Amino acid sequence: MQNSFFLLAALLYLIAAVLPTTARRAQSVLTLFGWLLHGAALSADVTAPDAVRVGFAAMLSATLWITVAFYWLENRNSALDSLRVLVLPVAALAVVLPGIFPGNMVPLAGKSGWFLGHIAISILAYSTLTIAAFHAVLMVLQESRLHIRSAQPKAGWFNGALERLPPLLTMEKLLFRLIALGFTLLTLTMLSGAVFSEQLFGQALRLDHKTIFTFFSWLLFGVLLAGRRWQGWRGKTALRFTLSGFAILLLAYVGTRFVLEVVLHRAFI
Repeated sequence: MQNSFFLLAALLYLIAAVLPTTARRAQSVLTLFGWLLHGAALSADVTAPDAVRVGFAAMLSATLWITVAFYWLENRNSALDSLRVLVLPVAALAVVLPGIFPGNMVPLAGKSGWFLGHIAISILAYSTLTIAAFHAVLMVLQESRLHIRSAQPKAGWFNGALERLPPLLTMEKLLFRLIALGFTLLTLTMLSGAVFSEQLFGQALRLDHKTIFTFFSWLLFGVLLAGRRWQGWRGKTALRFTLSGFAILLLAYVGTRFVLEVVLHRAFI
C-alpha cells in the first residue's frame, strides 16, 4: 500500500512543479496532498513494532518531506515560488527511493531513547541545511541575473519567479538564520551520536566515513558563521561555504550509506 502512496505523492509533486505560476492555489493543494501521502507512506514504511528502518533512502525521503513542508509554508508567506522547481522534482525522486532501496530494519530492543532522539535530530539538521542549500542555489541564480547586461530580459515563468524574490540582502539574512539553526541541530546530532555510539559500541566516536564527513561539514558551517560574525562574510563566500558544507554533509550519510547498502550490500546500524 505504501508503495502506491509513494508513487501517487511523487506524481502530485511533479504536477505541482510544472503548473504555471498563475495556478498558485492548485500548486498549494497538490503539494499539500502529496506531502500528506508522502508522510503517511513514509511512516508506514520506516516504523514497525520494536524496530525502525534507517536506510539512506528513508533518511533522504524524510529530509525532503520536511523540506517540502518548509517550502509550502514559506511560499504562502513570501515570494519564493522559484523554490518549487528546485524542491518538488527532487522530492518526487526522494519519495520513491524507499520502495527501490528499502534498507534494513534495526531492532529497538535494548536501545535507549537516545537512538530515536538522535535519528529525529539528525533528520531535522539535514532538512534545515538542505533548505539552506536550495536557498543558496536561488541566491546564486538571483545574483547571476544582476550581472547579466541585457536590454531584453529573458522570458519564462522561472525567470519571472526569480524577479519576484525578495532582495538579496533579505535572502541572505534568511540564509544565515537557516544555517545557524542547522548548525545548532548538527551540533546536537553529533553530541547525541557520541552518546549513542558509546552506549552501543563502547566508544564515544567511531572514526568512520560518516563521522569524518559530518565533522568536516560541521566545521565548514561553523567557520562560515564565525566569519559572518567577525569578518562580515557574505555574498559568494557565504554561498560557496554553504554549498560545500551541504555537499560534504550529503556524503556523510547518504553517500556512505548508499555505498554500504547498494554497492557493498552490507547491513549497518
